[in-house]
Amino acid sequence: MVALEIHWNMSTPKVCITGIGAISPNGLGREAFWQATREGCSGVRKISRFDCSGQPVQIAGEVIGFNPLNYMNIRDLEGTGLATPFALAAVGEALEEARVDWKRMSIDQLRGVSVYVGSGGGNQEFTERQYSLYYSGQQKKCSVYVIPSSTLGTLASEISMQYGFRGLSHMFSNGCTSSTDAIGYAYRAVKHGEAEMVICGGVDAPIAPLTLRGFQLLRIMSTGSNESPGSASKPFSKHRDGFVLAEGAWFFVMETEEGARRRGAPIYGEIQGYGATCEAFHRVRLEEVGIEPARAMQLAMEEAGAAPADFDYLHYHGTATQLNDRVETTAVKLAFGEHAYRMPGSSVKSVIGHPQGACGAASLATTLLAIRDGYAPPTINLEEAADECDLDYVAQVGRKLEIKKAMVNTIAFGSKNAALVVGSL
Repeated sequence: MVALEIHWNMSTPKVCITGIGAISPNGLGREAFWQATREGCSGVRKISRFDCSGQPVQIAGEVIGFNPLNYMNIRDLEGTGLATPFALAAVGEALEEARVDWKRMSIDQLRGVSVYVGSGGGNQEFTERQYSLYYSGQQKKCSVYVIPSSTLGTLASEISMQYGFRGLSHMFSNGCTSSTDAIGYAYRAVKHGEAEMVICGGVDAPIAPLTLRGFQLLRIMSTGSNESPGSASKPFSKHRDGFVLAEGAWFFVMETEEGARRRGAPIYGEIQGYGATCEAFHRVRLEEVGIEPARAMQLAMEEAGAAPADFDYLHYHGTATQLNDRVETTAVKLAFGEHAYRMPGSSVKSVIGHPQGACGAASLATTLLAIRDGYAPPTINLEEAADECDLDYVAQVGRKLEIKKAMVNTIAFGSKNAALVVGSL
């Protein structure tokens, strides 16, 4: 067997993030999300959207205080789900910060902007509502858009149509690595001149009765904190008992450094590398050895031209399930060697829960804001780490930390793994 050798062109432009938008369970808008995250304020709460009082799981990272009518008219909103206005809101915030005046762009300029979206289930809750109407004898109330709005690809189109972007409009759905992969492909597109600018990120809105039930059947959700929701998500803790379902949207404007500086746009940091692998092992379970998650991180390092010792911070996938946290810790040790013990890292899932395919985008937003402010946010609810989780997870309280280079790691159902290298400029 001949090994495939990839030679990266180091003369290609630097690829930067110039705008961030966030709709999160712990804050609406980028700065509200970041302030709550750095202070360790949880957005996990009792589910208010439907009655789950008789269920083993009654909590989620539910977005509250969000008015979708600020982003869509009532007629259009009736034909889609929450993921669409979540995404439109986050994209709008990112564009405004990046000083992208899309309303004044020419057709040629709009053709140079692509949209890459990562989502595990898209408008899942909308689809569940349609089935509920159908099976309860209310078929006439089903939306005429039940097919397009239940199809993942339409979610990217909603963004393109709202803002007039005429470049590629693509969806990535790879479970929990969905938005990491979308960002990775966006990075490659800008790096190699396939797009002048890419609007990329992730969104998911999975808080719905059947989805909640399905995850309960897998026995991987937290069931012990219904009366104290903020303490439910416990990544790497000895007392962790599963993940907390969540929703939200985190989006970015990605472009070359040259283009950003020409427009006078703020620059958060540089995407320097992307790596992805598949264990080909199981629909849900991770293989205990951690080799393929480690290899994804190593591939991202290779593309970035970085060594393990160059990294100041790692954003963990950190779901708070027994298997994931254990295997991820093993993978980080394999990828970084002894430096793993000296490298601080944290998991934003401790304060927002697990927003499924959007989690990689939430992790990248956290990491970029950590770089900006020189501050590593905490992994809350980590009073006592599990014996097999023996790295520095920035437990309980955040800390000042100069971050010049960071790793963002994600792991998904179906044996998928993806990682990004992010650097300061």
